[in-house]
Amino acid sequence: MYGYKCFNQGLINRYGHKFEIGKTYHAESEIKFGNNGNGFHICTNLEDTLRYFDAFNNEVDICLVCCYGDNSLYNDEYYGYYDMYAFEYMKIIKKLSREEIFEYAKRLSDYRLKRFISLMKLTQNELEEIKNLFKDNEDILKCILYYQENKTDVYALKK
Repeated sequence: MYGYKCFNQGLINRYGHKFEIGKTYHAESEIKFGNNGNGFHICTNLEDTLRYFDAFNNEVDICLVCCYGDNSLYNDEYYGYYDMYAFEYMKIIKKLSREEIFEYAKRLSDYRLKRFISLMKLTQNELEEIKNLFKDNEDILKCILYYQENKTDVYALKK
């Protein structure tokens, strides 16, 4: 299965282990998803990887990965996160460039694009491009104002 995995800058996971592009990794023991789980955690939706990393205040690396072997599926219906897995084997295919990530984001549904906007700090040029592409979409524009431009009153109730 192909999916996405996020790392701290330098391909370092949350536990300080450094990974390399092109290498295959193997997890020992029972494969379980979660903070106390075991295996290589990936998401089928790129934006869902940002749930576990602060891409607003830190540089992150997002990679395309191929995983196989024993696996554990996790769906968090309450928060709307689906198709997250832990796998026994993971190969890092490539690190995505900022341009590839942004091109991916521009093709997302409104719901998924709003999630992306809320989780990853965009550059001024990226913001302008999204605003132009979605100039008639009030929901996307409000999401940009709130999350990217810190206009917290955008969702305030009107009296």
